[in-house]
Amino acid sequence: MLDVTKPSPIDNISFEGHSFYLKRDDLLYPDFSGNKARKFHYFLENDFPDITLLISYGSAQSNAMYSLSVLAKMRGWEFEYHVEHIVDYLKDNPHGNYKAALDNGMQIIVGRGVPTSTNKNTLLIEEGGRQKEAEYGIKMLAEEIIEWQKEKGIEALNIFLPSGTGTTSLFLSKAFVWIGTPRPTVYTCACVGDASYLKKQFFELEKEEKYHPTILSLEKKHHFGKLYRENYKIWLKLQQQTGVVFDLLYDPLGWRTLLAHPEVFEKPTLYIHQGGVLGNESMLPRYERKYKDIEGSGDL
Repeated sequence: MLDVTKPSPIDNISFEGHSFYLKRDDLLYPDFSGNKARKFHYFLENDFPDITLLISYGSAQSNAMYSLSVLAKMRGWEFEYHVEHIVDYLKDNPHGNYKAALDNGMQIIVGRGVPTSTNKNTLLIEEGGRQKEAEYGIKMLAEEIIEWQKEKGIEALNIFLPSGTGTTSLFLSKAFVWIGTPRPTVYTCACVGDASYLKKQFFELEKEEKYHPTILSLEKKHHFGKLYRENYKIWLKLQQQTGVVFDLLYDPLGWRTLLAHPEVFEKPTLYIHQGGVLGNESMLPRYERKYKDIEGSGDL
């Protein structure tokens, strides 16, 4: 069984004149890393003797989809994944998370709507791992950070990570409240929808607002999945200045938002790398085609 209990490393890195710490959850395990390893740790560590089928749903290039295909393969379960549609190009040319999940034995179901678990042999995991069981592994992440913070003698710490469903940032913030002193402050931004949508996601998982992280935003509205010139530029800059490859879907908006709020850097700041770089296999060619004038042009 995969052991994800070993703490991920923390690097000290500079970007755009700011020094920060980088929690490398992208290095937890080659096929099961980032926030998905945290969210799904409960399903790795506990026994489910009656389960033979794992069901989930979401987009056809979801990081969670791929991670769940790994989980199902490791547990010897069948894996059924529901999507509303798949673009013809992806059907004809499987790549990225979609191809990797298919290679792990995923059965793809198109256009049947959101599934429901109907018997004791089926385990239903919500889109992106948005459910209470995710709290189990994310609490372990919080404990790792607190232990490191104490070892480093850091009295006050700010933490930033971009959000999709908001599950990781919410349960991380909640865990710090429960753990007590020293208590880091968790900041996040909405990558899917706006701040009000993300707040709604928080309330669906946790009614008490005192546990919610602080949401930061940019002035300009951002559409999830759209190819923004600014996102590609900051992704390339991150790679140039830090030597670290980040995810192309969430991290560019995360870093743009964080840099727009320099007050966060007034305290030592830890950015959590949540993995997801396999998805770059499909995103990067699209960026390169659309903005082929950027790389190597000095426009960074």
